[in-house]
Amino acid sequence: METNRRPDHDAGQAVPLVLAVVALAVVVLLALAPLAEGTAQRAQARAAADAAALAGAAEGEQAAREVAAANGAQLTDWWAAGTDVWVAVVLGDAHAVAKARRS
Repeated sequence: METNRRPDHDAGQAVPLVLAVVALAVVVLLALAPLAEGTAQRAQARAAADAAALAGAAEGEQAAREVAAANGAQLTDWWAAGTDVWVAVVLGDAHAVAKARRS
């Protein structure tokens, strides 16, 4: 009677394959980390711009500057036309512009 026995030279072949897959996953994650950081920074800049625009529409340019700073951003531009107010902010490498309307 013959048994189904694996040859000895096949033993342990899964370990190098698993290590290669894990190494590849680590490399991919390290490559994606800066992209995720940039995305988060752009989202924070947009949120700071939105908040600054609302503050600027309600209370003026100084309020917009204070709100932008409170959100970690710097107000780079503020302008108003009629009931509309626009702001531009920078947070790290991210730039954002927002508009709000006075009521």
